[in-house]
Amino acid sequence: MATNVYMEALSPTMEEGRVVKWHKREGDAVKTGETLAEVETDKAVMDLIARADGVLRQVTAAEGQTVPVGKVVAVILGPGDTSVPAPAFAPPAPPPRPAVAATMGSGERGAVPSAPVQADATRVKASPLARRIAKEAGVDLKLVTGTGPGGRVTKRDLETAGRGERGAASPAAAPAVVLRSEPLPAPRSPEGAGAGAAYDDVPLTQIRKTIAKRLVTSLGPIPHFFLTTEVDMERAAEARDALNKQLGDQGKVSYNDVIVKATALALVKHRACNAWFMDDHIRYWNEVHIGMAVAVEDGLITPVIRNADRKSLAEIGREARELAEKARIRRLQPNEYTGSTFSVSNLGMFEIDQFTAVINPPEAGILAIGSIVPKPAVVNDQLTSRRRMRITMSCDHRVIDGATGAAFLKTLKQMLENPLVMLL
Repeated sequence: MATNVYMEALSPTMEEGRVVKWHKREGDAVKTGETLAEVETDKAVMDLIARADGVLRQVTAAEGQTVPVGKVVAVILGPGDTSVPAPAFAPPAPPPRPAVAATMGSGERGAVPSAPVQADATRVKASPLARRIAKEAGVDLKLVTGTGPGGRVTKRDLETAGRGERGAASPAAAPAVVLRSEPLPAPRSPEGAGAGAAYDDVPLTQIRKTIAKRLVTSLGPIPHFFLTTEVDMERAAEARDALNKQLGDQGKVSYNDVIVKATALALVKHRACNAWFMDDHIRYWNEVHIGMAVAVEDGLITPVIRNADRKSLAEIGREARELAEKARIRRLQPNEYTGSTFSVSNLGMFEIDQFTAVINPPEAGILAIGSIVPKPAVVNDQLTSRRRMRITMSCDHRVIDGATGAAFLKTLKQMLENPLVMLL
């Protein structure tokens, strides 16, 4: 039996994929589970897997070509097959993808349903409101059991799906932010085509297309307001130095790791800021998942430190380094870059003193971290030099009021200025 090879939705928000490299060529024998090709999604480079045994035929997508999700890119002919099936646009069912388990405060677990854009999604019966909520929340309607007339998916079904008895539906892909446990590489400008050309047109990569779409859904529709405070980082720096001496060869704790930990603990105390805006309701998270992004060659990708409030600084540092390395080689899995409940953007390594960051919907807040620099300060009536850092919080005014955001920043400032407060 001949089997079509489709461009599969390899990430939750993938609409099209670019064929980076074919590992199998036309006429090669293939087995189920073998890698046919590497595909650049909107987030990473992932493997397109064979779904049947046989011989690869009729490869229609060349290396470097961008193909929409659901289009046939090749055919696998089984033993004795000579005829090729008529090309269909969308596969009969979405390919399996990793699920992220989100443990809620009460202990229940819920699986993360992905939400790829597929041509056959319209076959699912659902109310217009349910479709809108599913799109924004990152829920694949085909994975939700409808209880309405004729199996129609309703708003109530979406609220129930993926949360067990009490848990909340799990998150879809979060946009990219900047937070690194080590200095970012210098941004690389596109190379010119040579003398004589007035300009060069460079096609958008998959990741830059996604960044553009995400920004359009953030800065325009979301009513941002900004709160800035300056933090004395002297004690945090001393604590970090002492920890790194204690760790020795076991790894190093960065300033970013300290900021992630303090942010997570402050969000536990200020749950109103650890929230998503969900159009007709606000989702307050009982867990804290901090978005931590890595700069890649042509954009940003968002690894997530899950349950950051429960992890030690050493664990956060180790996980940040591992995720950063996977991000650099574009090998993050969907469950490793989806589901942040709050984000941190750090440009301090570029000697940026202060800036404002764009909120990553559906999150309600994001921190913009500036550089740590020595500044004159008065301590015990004496003028001295102290290492200080500016933090600016971008808030979604539909969720967070000014006093609410200010209270969160006050707690975060106290934790960073006196790290022992984190133990309380």
